[in-house]
Amino acid sequence: MSTAIRPSRGAPALHPRGLPRLARALVMGIVNVTPDSFSDGGRWYDPERAVAHGLSLWEEGADILDVGGESTRPGAVRPSAEEELRRVLPVVRELAAAGATVSVDTMRAEVAARAVEAGARLVNDVSGGLADPGMLPLMAGAGVPYVVMHWRGHSAGMRARAVYDDVVTEVVDELRLRIEAALHAGVPADCLVLDPGLGFAKLPEHNWQLLGRLPEVTALGHPVLVGAARKSFLGELLTDPVTGRPRPAHLRDAATSAVSVLAAAQDAWCVRVHDVASTVDAVRVTARWGLETPAGTPQTYPL
Repeated sequence: MSTAIRPSRGAPALHPRGLPRLARALVMGIVNVTPDSFSDGGRWYDPERAVAHGLSLWEEGADILDVGGESTRPGAVRPSAEEELRRVLPVVRELAAAGATVSVDTMRAEVAARAVEAGARLVNDVSGGLADPGMLPLMAGAGVPYVVMHWRGHSAGMRARAVYDDVVTEVVDELRLRIEAALHAGVPADCLVLDPGLGFAKLPEHNWQLLGRLPEVTALGHPVLVGAARKSFLGELLTDPVTGRPRPAHLRDAATSAVSVLAAAQDAWCVRVHDVASTVDAVRVTARWGLETPAGTPQTYPL
């Protein structure tokens, strides 16, 4: 099934409680506090450098700063909970104290709880509550929005799980189960955010199918976060025809912006990126385009 892509009019229809609301898709800036990220190679592993990087992204216009201390690249080895806490807590605390809206990217309930205490206003769980049985009960009482991503297992073995008959239907069905589990655990419905999990137990063709049929994900009735930032399916699309090598991760930002624009045009609530400044410009253009009525009379809202 194909879906025509038209820019949505005004702000995304769905919005999680307690977070900034604008007449455009929000932009989440990535702050990796890891030594082994595929996209930035540990450049911000030192907490002071990570804080400085986060503040720079905030100044560039990031609406949310997503701080993570565990790499989820294919084959990554998990750090201990103690090490993850050591990495993320100082960064979350400093960025929140500066006034930024901070998210913590973690699969562990303990890390999520401590980060919320330190000022995080969103928990971004790439496992959708499957990696830690304590996560959903925690989020039931945390009072902050919670991102539930489509997930089939940890990085070390996720590629073997990238088997689908119809990836969009199966991802939607599996996300629906996670929504039901979260609601049953007591997580408020207006705190739930969905993420189709691009690149997680997905082959390149699966990612493209999900992006092309994104309205089937938004139809689940919750805000949708799209994270395509520098992912390998973009590198493979942009393979050098002479060398046969995929485009390196640090040269995939323009392609990421293109995906962000198309996701915003399909009512994505937020896009998760490294290149904040260009993405903010891109989603503002998308929103302004969508504000035109069929008769051509512009409407005005803050973008």
